[in-house]
Amino acid sequence: MAQDSKARVLVLGGTGFVGRNFVHYLLENDLVSKVRVVDKVPPQMAWLNQEHKESFTSSVLEFKHANLINPASTEEAFSDDGNSFDYVVNLAAETKYGQSDPVYKEGIVKLSQMCIQTAAKHKVKMYIEFSTGQMHSTDKKPVTEETKCEPWTHLAKHKLEVEKEFEKYPELNHIIIRPAIIYGIGDRQSLTPRLMIGAIYKYTKEKMKMLWTKDLKMNTVHVIDVCRAIWFLFTHGKSGEIYNLCDKGDTDQGKISELVSEIFSINFDFVGSIMSNMAKINMSGMVEDINDEHLAPWADACQRDDISNTPLNPCIDQELLYNKHLYLDGSKIENLGFTYQYPELKIEYLKEVLQDYLDLGLFPRSLMSGETFFLRPNNEEDES
Repeated sequence: MAQDSKARVLVLGGTGFVGRNFVHYLLENDLVSKVRVVDKVPPQMAWLNQEHKESFTSSVLEFKHANLINPASTEEAFSDDGNSFDYVVNLAAETKYGQSDPVYKEGIVKLSQMCIQTAAKHKVKMYIEFSTGQMHSTDKKPVTEETKCEPWTHLAKHKLEVEKEFEKYPELNHIIIRPAIIYGIGDRQSLTPRLMIGAIYKYTKEKMKMLWTKDLKMNTVHVIDVCRAIWFLFTHGKSGEIYNLCDKGDTDQGKISELVSEIFSINFDFVGSIMSNMAKINMSGMVEDINDEHLAPWADACQRDDISNTPLNPCIDQELLYNKHLYLDGSKIENLGFTYQYPELKIEYLKEVLQDYLDLGLFPRSLMSGETFFLRPNNEEDES
């Protein structure tokens, strides 16, 4: 691709999990003449691995520290000496579960409204808004983009409010992405907590027990496919459309648990629907007790390994432990010619995530005693 034909891309929320991977994807594939990354967390404080750190030193990358809830900051993020950005993706939003409505109102709705309004003003070629696949729960058949929305997390309810905001700006070319559970290097709160919990049960020599049954749908998509899809939709997607992102593996809780148990050589079981429904009587108390049980050995292992600061947390929010299925049809984007390079969740992909955190010194190796699957010994540099 000739230099003058390369795109100018604005990545809002670019030091987060998807953002850092997307920035690396753009630069690794030489797709942009300029990429501006905007985030309230600077790269130096974002727990980037070495590969991602190097991407953020690229001569075509510009980082702006900004809180996009602020109108002046948002305007500055979009402005570039009279030049406009071709493509904008909004990955900036509150992503933690279990937050209060005011937190989501500001960190999701207000922030996104500001970005959409500013994008329309600057007449970008294509604007992509990141939403969530938690818009409908069913185990009968995969949810399509046309299925009536009944969001089942507080985060999803506020994301749906953002989706409706585009009706006010018909002139803005835009696309909405609803992903399944995104996993891969840099993930902290999707499948990584389950890896942490698996390690904890290895450490405590106990059986890992989970609510509900193995058939609970937990569909997945690899972060690299998410990055590829964003770029693909910039040029191939139809404005005003919604696209699910979901691999072909039809992942459920059983498969995830099998892979985690295989990694750590532990036993696992499900308490079943009857016991799980009984637990719902005092769900908040039960979840708090479970998370406390996980935190104690995690803290002990971190202390053993002199890890005083890590972004990883083995706690899982109550909303994600209900009997709600994430069962998506990700074929609409395939009908445009997109293919998933990671068609199903595999054990080696989870090991890569774990190894990355071990290499960064953010995951205690004392939890891994006796395991021999490591891709690299501690502190060994990549030959590449």
